Amino acid sequence: MDNKTDGCDINRTGLTGVQAAENRLKYGDNVLTPPARTSMWLLYIEKYDDPIIRILLVAAAVSLALAFVNGEFVETVGIFFAIFLATTIGFFFERDAARKFDVLTAIGEEQPVKVVRDGKVCEIARREVTVGDVVMVEVGDEVPADGFLFEATDLQIDESALTGEPVTDKYVNESHVSTAAVSENSSIDNVMRNADEAAYPADMLLRSTMVMNGNGRMVVTAVGDGTEIGRVAHDATELTAVKTPLNRQLDRLASMISKVGVTVAMAAFVVFLGHDVLTQPLWHTDDYVQMAGVVLRYFMMAVTLIVMAVPEGLPMAVTLALALNMRRMLKSNNLVRKLHACETMGAVTVICTDKTGTLTQNKMRVNEIEVLPVGDDSKSGYSFPSLALSFALNTTAELDDSRGIGNPTEVALLRWLTGHGADYRALRASIPIEERLPFSTERKYMATLCDVDGVRWLFVKGAPEIVMARCVMTDEERTRVTGMLAGWQNKAMRTLAFACRRCDTMEVSDMTLQCVAAISDPLREEVPDAVRSCISAGIDVKIVTGDTSATAMEIARQIGMSLTAESVITGPEFAALGDDEALERVSEIRVMSRARPADKQRLVNLLQRRGEVVAVTGDGTNDAPALNHAHVGLSLGSGTSVAKNASDMTLIDDSFNSIVSAVEWGRSLYNNIRRFIFFQLVVNVTALLLVLGGSFIGTEMPLTITQILWVNLIMDTFAAMALASLPPEKEVMNDRPRSQADFIVSRSMARAISVVGAVFFVTMLSLLYYFEHIAGLSDEELTVFFTVFVMLQWWNLFNAKALGSCKPALQGMLKDRGLLLVLAIIIAGQWIIVTFGGRMFRTVPLDAFTWLWIVAATSPVLIAGELWRWMMRIKRTGKH
Repeated sequence: MDNKTDGCDINRTGLTGVQAAENRLKYGDNVLTPPARTSMWLLYIEKYDDPIIRILLVAAAVSLALAFVNGEFVETVGIFFAIFLATTIGFFFERDAARKFDVLTAIGEEQPVKVVRDGKVCEIARREVTVGDVVMVEVGDEVPADGFLFEATDLQIDESALTGEPVTDKYVNESHVSTAAVSENSSIDNVMRNADEAAYPADMLLRSTMVMNGNGRMVVTAVGDGTEIGRVAHDATELTAVKTPLNRQLDRLASMISKVGVTVAMAAFVVFLGHDVLTQPLWHTDDYVQMAGVVLRYFMMAVTLIVMAVPEGLPMAVTLALALNMRRMLKSNNLVRKLHACETMGAVTVICTDKTGTLTQNKMRVNEIEVLPVGDDSKSGYSFPSLALSFALNTTAELDDSRGIGNPTEVALLRWLTGHGADYRALRASIPIEERLPFSTERKYMATLCDVDGVRWLFVKGAPEIVMARCVMTDEERTRVTGMLAGWQNKAMRTLAFACRRCDTMEVSDMTLQCVAAISDPLREEVPDAVRSCISAGIDVKIVTGDTSATAMEIARQIGMSLTAESVITGPEFAALGDDEALERVSEIRVMSRARPADKQRLVNLLQRRGEVVAVTGDGTNDAPALNHAHVGLSLGSGTSVAKNASDMTLIDDSFNSIVSAVEWGRSLYNNIRRFIFFQLVVNVTALLLVLGGSFIGTEMPLTITQILWVNLIMDTFAAMALASLPPEKEVMNDRPRSQADFIVSRSMARAISVVGAVFFVTMLSLLYYFEHIAGLSDEELTVFFTVFVMLQWWNLFNAKALGSCKPALQGMLKDRGLLLVLAIIIAGQWIIVTFGGRMFRTVPLDAFTWLWIVAATSPVLIAGELWRWMMRIKRTGKH
């Protein structure tokens, strides 16, 4: 249903009950459609949309078919168990995170709203507000729908939920709202060209913004999903097709594994069958049943090779790595909602950050005050009142504990006053206010007439140029103060002037300037260092805010960003660019001011088209579409629920420094995943070659299916937990972001897998040949063979830990308690299997001497690795 007006006459007496009912039928209730909830079953099924899982499903299907032929279901059960375990773990951790993250609360649609119905002012529930209603708003109200003003007195609106701008002046524009019709031609998009630099028209009020000062009346032009915040919320929840870097890498890895596995299996099938046909007399007889049996035997060997090539433990290992890091990142104030975000942060190349609440504290404060030496009023004999009276009496804001209620600038003044030991409440209670002139955009000042100990004093605060024009000052004083104000304004601070005069009227003239003040939204202390860390790590930082250009540029300067004319743009200017021109400009843009939600989302989409991995930080509803479309959306803990719901992670402490921590975790996690892939593929390459080699020497299955499942699934799961538990490495922040084109298995890593796998294969094949043709193949020799295979992988786990580094693998081992625990579990598990496995694992118990001999004989795996890393250190540094 279209819930936006297509033509509505402004009736200042409001709608009748009948008209309201008709419009509610036409435009619907004034409610936002909640985001669709994905069912738990669908969430679980989504876990199967993984390339390795898909290969495993195919292998499981083939294995199941063969199981019915030969009656052996152990392998099939093992593969299905691996699939179930990997998908269930991912589902469990994401559901657990979702329960912790579920902060999207129902909006109070029943809260009362003042409207004019049947010519009378009455209160109705917000959900009942409809197009054409005349709504009355005043200080403290939340605007219930979108509409145009036709009456306004000193109206100031907090639009930070949509633009990041805390206070925006609103006033009537007769060219937009008159007794004529308000139609779609007067909507936001068509009025923007007349909005000067403002993010939204000055005569438009938007749903979910707050009235900070003054009052007004508006006619409703859009309700529910047709409002600006409704469209933003829709953009924030729509499904996006952004694929994470890790998903793309695993797609390529799955493709490579399937190609290698199928190629090797087909080649082995053709070679072995061809050799049999050429050398065996069977193929010159008419015994077709026996021939079929031989073909089936070689076909089963080929299927076994395919299964051997598939790393059954990889999906679960990746899921475990992501899940464990999700939990550990929570300790560094990063609440991860979606598993992929853990790793994707490590690939981020661009961070688009909001200003208010993200870079700044979103808490106005008095930055500087210059008190003028006013002395005494020699004409009247009265001493001038202190600033405490001026701040306390000529403001209407309140302090509620640490929160401020009312105009943020006035809240800052009261905080300053309280910080200097004055009690503004006591002053207000003891000094009567006789008359007050509220601030207005036309006057640009506020004035209050008070009775101070029987003497009337007029206090004025407002725009310095207006207040100073009404003050008695020497040219020298005026020049000095003007220069001071200009310096503050160039630093993006808001400036105020305070003046007073002893008089009995509200005549603002012949005032005495008391002081001038600079009000600022201070930068978060950790932001400059955090931004420098991101830039040094090769990550481009862009400020995207609804605030003014001057403020945005000053914040950029304070955090150490270098700007040029080409690197600064406003939202309207960006929107006016064609897609091709905008695509060329996005890389050089550093600051975008006066940005609307659509501008932020478009910037993210264009950056992604250029191949960037984009993270977006923000706390407002205006940030939600960009948060949703980014590779990683990072909301603030103090942000709006819409922003949190659209994001992948929440920075609990609102600290930009947590982003640096998330990048560090992400890069370290990616390295840990690569380490596990190295470890897993060495196991698979060795086992794959053993099946082929065993066939050549007459032993087709030197390792049983249950033994292979122990190594490929259970043992590898422990290895994944060990490598995932490695702490993040500070050194990763010295590297540039990895290229999305780089394969997760690098050339050096592929060489290492090939070399180590080949060495392990030769070792195991030699041992197998010795046992079968010299020592005699018994259950004890087969148990030794299996244990040697496991221990080779056990020692190789140390080398996997040090992959990509020249540091000794044993360095810091005592701190890696998770790795030590896993190493102990694997040894204990192997001993239990060997001692009690029996027929299930085809093992017999081994004595202590044999165990010591196996451990010592396989230890050169670590020794050779340490020697290699030592030589690499010498080569790189020239030092031992």
